Amino acid sequence: MTRIGILGFQGAYVEHKQRIESLGQMAVDVRYPAQLSEIDGIILPGGESTTIGKLLVETGMKQPLQDHILSGLPVWGTCAGMILLAKKIANDNVTHLGVMDIMVKRNAYGTQINSFETVVSIPLISDRPVPLIFIRAPYIMQTGKEVKVICKVDGYIVAAQQGKMLVTSFHPELTDDLSFHSYFISLCK
Repeated sequence: MTRIGILGFQGAYVEHKQRIESLGQMAVDVRYPAQLSEIDGIILPGGESTTIGKLLVETGMKQPLQDHILSGLPVWGTCAGMILLAKKIANDNVTHLGVMDIMVKRNAYGTQINSFETVVSIPLISDRPVPLIFIRAPYIMQTGKEVKVICKVDGYIVAAQQGKMLVTSFHPELTDDLSFHSYFISLCK
């Protein structure tokens, strides 16, 4: 059984936990550095990236989490999690973990009122169309050479992968579709 950690500071960690468990895997609420050695991968959920970034520093999780990811721990950042992983944030000098060679634009689709849903084909992830939910979502403006673009919506990059680092602008945990969770589990085995 694969042990998937979910950073449990803030955001949609309960929904990710439910999806992981529905796939027969163990979901672990991660809040302390020592837990990073006990998991096969970690999800950084949506929420508020500035708040989660501050909590990473205050709890002593930032450096150990960076080290584990750079040493090969699979990680999946959804929405705010994408911002946490990015090496660059447009119009902001602050970065958080800064491990993935992407530049993201925060709240790129606007405010809460501009949230939307769509359905797209993503052959790497599923044989059938995948529902995507965007809530105050970022998107990727630039990628490094090692980054593989997985999905674009309206010309904007909304999912990408670099090695065992996966990011999505949208929230698969808020749908019944388990394709992205299954794919991430496959990266952790």
